[in-house]
Amino acid sequence: MTKRKILSLISKIFDPLGLLGPCIVQAKILMQKLWVKKYSWDEEVSKETQKSFLNFTSSLTSLKSLRIPRWVCTNNMLLLELHTFSDASERAYGACVYVRVVDTNSKVQVRLLTSKNKVAPLKPTTIPRLELCGSLLATRLHAKVISSLSIKINNSYFWTDSTIVLAWLKIQSNQLKMFVRTRVGEIQDSTAGHRWCYVPSKENPADLVSRGVIADSINSRTLWWSGPDFLKSKNIEFPIIPNTHSDTHSEIILHTTTQNDSTNLPTNILHNFINSKSNYTYLIRSFAYIQRFIYNCRNPKNKHIKSLSTTELQNSENYLLQFVQQIMFADEYILLKANRPLPKNSRLNSLSPFMDSNKLIRVGGRLKNSCYTFDVKHPILLCSKHNLTQIIFQKEHIRLMHAGPQLLLSHVRQKYWPLGGRNLARRVVHGCVRCFRFKAKPFQPVMGDLPKDRTKLEFPFLHTGVDYAGPVLIANRKGRGAKLTKAYICIFVCFAVKALHLELLTDLTKEAFLAAFLRFISRHGKPISVTSDNSTTFIGASNDLTSFFSQCSENIKNELSNRGIEFKTIPHYTPHFGGLWEAAVKSVKHHLRRILTLTNLTYEEMSTCLIQIEAILNSRPLTPLSSDPSDLTCLTPAHFLIGRSLLTVPRPPVSDANINRLDRYERIEKLKQHFWTRFSTEYISLLQQRSKWRSSSSSLQLGSMVLVKEKNQPPLLWQLGRVVKLHPGKDGVNRVADIKTRKGIIQRAFNNICPLPISS
Repeated sequence: MTKRKILSLISKIFDPLGLLGPCIVQAKILMQKLWVKKYSWDEEVSKETQKSFLNFTSSLTSLKSLRIPRWVCTNNMLLLELHTFSDASERAYGACVYVRVVDTNSKVQVRLLTSKNKVAPLKPTTIPRLELCGSLLATRLHAKVISSLSIKINNSYFWTDSTIVLAWLKIQSNQLKMFVRTRVGEIQDSTAGHRWCYVPSKENPADLVSRGVIADSINSRTLWWSGPDFLKSKNIEFPIIPNTHSDTHSEIILHTTTQNDSTNLPTNILHNFINSKSNYTYLIRSFAYIQRFIYNCRNPKNKHIKSLSTTELQNSENYLLQFVQQIMFADEYILLKANRPLPKNSRLNSLSPFMDSNKLIRVGGRLKNSCYTFDVKHPILLCSKHNLTQIIFQKEHIRLMHAGPQLLLSHVRQKYWPLGGRNLARRVVHGCVRCFRFKAKPFQPVMGDLPKDRTKLEFPFLHTGVDYAGPVLIANRKGRGAKLTKAYICIFVCFAVKALHLELLTDLTKEAFLAAFLRFISRHGKPISVTSDNSTTFIGASNDLTSFFSQCSENIKNELSNRGIEFKTIPHYTPHFGGLWEAAVKSVKHHLRRILTLTNLTYEEMSTCLIQIEAILNSRPLTPLSSDPSDLTCLTPAHFLIGRSLLTVPRPPVSDANINRLDRYERIEKLKQHFWTRFSTEYISLLQQRSKWRSSSSSLQLGSMVLVKEKNQPPLLWQLGRVVKLHPGKDGVNRVADIKTRKGIIQRAFNNICPLPISS
């Protein structure tokens, strides 16, 4: 029998779920022996190997009568748990997963779900390491099961009979040597929140999958199919961990990285001490006092009482840097300390590292013959992922008066060489609150949907926006010695058709605005709503209008009760919320600048000028012009006011049989409805697209720390606040927020809110 034939027969065994794992592991061990003895493909194998294979194949015939229940749950399921066992031997290691179900009648059922095994590596290794590999295999198998099942798992337990592995899993992985550390770290991350338990070897079903079982006897192995007996009771009776022997302690110590120094602080305490500090100078001085305290306790007759010396501070810094290097470059530190070369795939090879007299790893580099100082030629090697390196960058950033990333990195490299320092420098500068104030970027939500007022087809100025422009200078009288006074332009704009109405005012009082508003409604009718910004003039006018209408006679009240005037305001410091009237102000100023130049007009002349500008702006086309001469004339706001453009010459109406039969009133109504039809078909479709702010830059969360942008103050005086409430629009997008500041709760739009680059 040749090696090729044996492998071809073994390859026909198909067991994807590993239910026959104790049998299959024998085939894997046999395959490993074929490679160890270096048989060629068509070479005859030894009689011993041939006998082992024939015994294995002959036992497989008994599997025909094997029946495996695959329904692992029950109908009235109350609790479902996964129990994963692992074990290892000199030949193989493996893991198996069991499903434990408790139904509403307190009946417990335990069934095998899946298993997996691997042969032990040819390179000799210790049993504890193989047990650790088995635990890692169990962890990965459990993760695969969790990702494959769609049912809810209440609890997961992991079992092993290795007390050494259980001890390793209770130690921080950075204290272990590389082989154990990588595997313990992965196990701790994958099984976080789950429990690792001890199981005796006699009750460990994974012992069968690691040692192998003949196929003839697997049917009678209830431990393999139903798990240990302590899982079958309603309340699991966890086995007691036996007393740890001296060899267990020696095995744990053998794989643990130790530090011999004068301070002898536990690794986890020192690690937490470094991570709890955010100021490098404070960290160095605090640890120097700790070292002094330890020294004074050991030397009561020679205590150090005076202020910290330079030597003490330098020793404190060197100790912390050495500790960080041992954590971040554990393998390289051990090799360099023993004067051994680094492996070829080490990330430090390009820096030619060496260890100095203070046991610190420094960069060898190519500047050995330069005239610079020792620290510049051979900077101390650090990793940018550690907290110590980050607070060093923060200290240098403040010392350099908030320098940029490039300058910050160049100064840090005068003494330290951080791996990944360029990205860390950017993060430190980006996370600096003081630097952020000078380049703060506010939120920008997506452009909102058009409000109903912008598309309501009824009458012009039904929904009106109002704003002020100016001031402009007007003369009291003509001729020499004319006195110049300030005047202001009150602009009313229709939300639907963008029609304008301009009024010239001599002051900014609410009385003047009320007078202009009455002139406006006398010409264009009373609107339903008037929207403005948060100017005190408009707010005061709103209150006075309310009192004015309340004091009117009952007749007027009855006429206005069906449709009252509603005054609305936009949030503070949000001119883009009133973009319609802001654009109207821009258009009015455009014409005024070109007409007035250095001329000062009287009140009458300025009023005449504004009315002419109003006529021009109301004759602007609402829709794109057509090059087809037979097409209709462009639609303008004036069409909705007088039925034609204000700049066209009046002409007799075109004869239309259908219109001529109508009365005069009906004819006018017909024309008006014609304009509104064109408005809905030609103009409204142009408002569909979002010209800008097509997507939200980011989302603001409740509780976020923000800066409140103030245009009239420098960035360092902007208020700090915390978001306490969000105001969503009709489309569900948040655009306004309430912010709690030291002056109370204020309301601002997102374009005046700059989130700080810190966690809440």
